[in-house]
Amino acid sequence: MALTITLATDCETDTALSSAIPIEPIGFTRSRHVARISPERSVDRRQNGDAARRTEDSRTRRKAERRMDPSGRPRGGVVISTEGAVPGSMMTPAMLNRQRRLSEAVAAVPQNVCSAHLVGIGGAGMRALAQLLVSRGWSVTGSDLNTSIPALENLPGGGLRIHQGHDHRHLQREAGVLVYSPAVGTANPERQEAARRGVPQLSYSQMLGWLMRQQQGLCVAGTHGKSTTTALAGHILQYTGKDPSQICGAELCGNRQSGRAGASELLLVEACEYQQSFLDLAPRHAVILAIEPDHFDCYATFAELQSSFAAFAAKIPAGGSLLVSGDSPASRSAGEAATVPVETFGLTEGCDWWAADLRDVPEGTRFRTFHKGDYFTEVFLPMRGSHNVANALAAMALCHRAGVDPAGAREALAEFPGVRRRYEAVGSYRGMTLIDDYAHHPTEVLATLKTARATAGKRKLWCVFQPHQVSRTESLMDDFAASFGAADEVVIAPVFAARESTETDVLAPSARLAEGICRNGIHARSCNSLDHIVATLDHDARPGDVVVTMGAGDIDRVHHEFSRRLRRNHPQG
Repeated sequence: MALTITLATDCETDTALSSAIPIEPIGFTRSRHVARISPERSVDRRQNGDAARRTEDSRTRRKAERRMDPSGRPRGGVVISTEGAVPGSMMTPAMLNRQRRLSEAVAAVPQNVCSAHLVGIGGAGMRALAQLLVSRGWSVTGSDLNTSIPALENLPGGGLRIHQGHDHRHLQREAGVLVYSPAVGTANPERQEAARRGVPQLSYSQMLGWLMRQQQGLCVAGTHGKSTTTALAGHILQYTGKDPSQICGAELCGNRQSGRAGASELLLVEACEYQQSFLDLAPRHAVILAIEPDHFDCYATFAELQSSFAAFAAKIPAGGSLLVSGDSPASRSAGEAATVPVETFGLTEGCDWWAADLRDVPEGTRFRTFHKGDYFTEVFLPMRGSHNVANALAAMALCHRAGVDPAGAREALAEFPGVRRRYEAVGSYRGMTLIDDYAHHPTEVLATLKTARATAGKRKLWCVFQPHQVSRTESLMDDFAASFGAADEVVIAPVFAARESTETDVLAPSARLAEGICRNGIHARSCNSLDHIVATLDHDARPGDVVVTMGAGDIDRVHHEFSRRLRRNHPQG
């Protein structure tokens, strides 16, 4: 099976690629870099661009063929294919260098490998990968500083062993490949041991790409909603008998599974833009949800972020397709780089896939869908919020590409069990309704609290927010401060400084955010610890209040503490 050479994404790689499509910066507004998007290109310009790309791809293909022996096998044992690679017309020197490193990494992994060691197995993506590999019958070991990972317990086949901490002795003798999370550098003792023994090493995203090149890839990308849309699409495909393999960054409610191995050729993957990791993938069909400024620790400007999405769109090979958010100008512009058919989806009339007549009903939302102006189906979605309607529409459109009919999509969505930490009702404590959500960007905060207000009505609405990363909090401070308008009381936790120095001040940005929220007319306070937050809610919240915790860190520990108190005070008899 041919391996496509694309872009490496470990933590030591080069900086973000330069702009690949015409974007004219016009300044900053509320700490957000705003870009004027160029108007849609004419048909002639698109055709000319397609011809240039085909010419460049032909040159690349001829170079690859020269490396093949008469039997079609690679000279020197390296398999090279241009399918799914970034077109040469979009290459920068940094991308070429990273592509070279990726080619060397994937070429070293045998096709018949069936054992892996995962370093940093506690991360959401790595957990899903472990679940997929174990359910495929692989022998899997892993290591992490935190080994209390409920999602990895009781996996089928007993093919998983997890070590606490990092030590060169954790690398099993029979490991066929070592996979490391983006947070694990080359100084890790297990990676050093793998290098000493000649065990191939792939980053998490490279491993996904290696798997995807053996199947038909379906990818979901975008700033917001990737996990929910991937989970929705996976549920539709499973419900309708398509039996995909799946990697998602969030777990389904009920089974706590985010990765699975299916029997079909479909592999559905949540495609993350952090450090351009989605450029390691090989999508056949893809979705780009809304694009907004984010990941300020690896993208200096919004133009760089948008260029990465354009490169992702350009990777889709002939015979594939792309869906982009019609409600996001940045997504539409990134989609112009694609050489395959592109359709839009959204809540705006005129999109190729359009959701209309949204109605709140008990336990969810009902809406009608249209495709190319024709009625498609009516859907009941057991989730609230127009943002989730857009996610469901994207999932339906992607699954339609995989052969799912309207009736199948409609029936599947009505039975969707929900996603953990995506507006998840987690119980009650002393009469308070407890909801947990993963929102960690101003747009997500605004959407979640709008949904919460519609649910809470006139009840008092608390929002306990844990900012994620100092760089994101500082860069979007004004936007964050303006996003809590639907709440009555806001409590700000210390920043969860993911991927940042342990010496980073996580209290000062939270205090400034609380001050900014107060200036917008909402009562807010900052707390120095999660224990302080629990004590605050214990003292000030009242029966009937709705408490929403939000953030991508460990803010859900607040609910765990409430559950622990309930178990202590009301032991089961």
